[in-house]
Amino acid sequence: MYAVIKTGGKQYRVASGDKIKVEQIAADIGQEITIDQVLAVGNGGDLKIGVPLVSGATVKATVVAHGKHDKVRIFKMRRRKHYQKHQGHRQQYTELQIGDIAGA
Repeated sequence: MYAVIKTGGKQYRVASGDKIKVEQIAADIGQEITIDQVLAVGNGGDLKIGVPLVSGATVKATVVAHGKHDKVRIFKMRRRKHYQKHQGHRQQYTELQIGDIAGA
């Protein structure tokens, strides 16, 4: 069984036992969270697609860790104008262990 969930403005296809990195969620490590924004639920050949969400479907996940992705370096330059700008960014993430998928 798998589901397509939406969190942090992005969509993820998840199955039970998967580990995914999503945008940072305000939750403690080891805490179980419930994601109720489920866009689709599939089981073999059977697929339920929501309009826009599948009613009654939930995905339970456990917070494994928090961290930061690799640094993204931003470099801007205007040729012949003596303009250079350096900037860096590290996006924070939350790692989730997907548990039970309940597709009503």
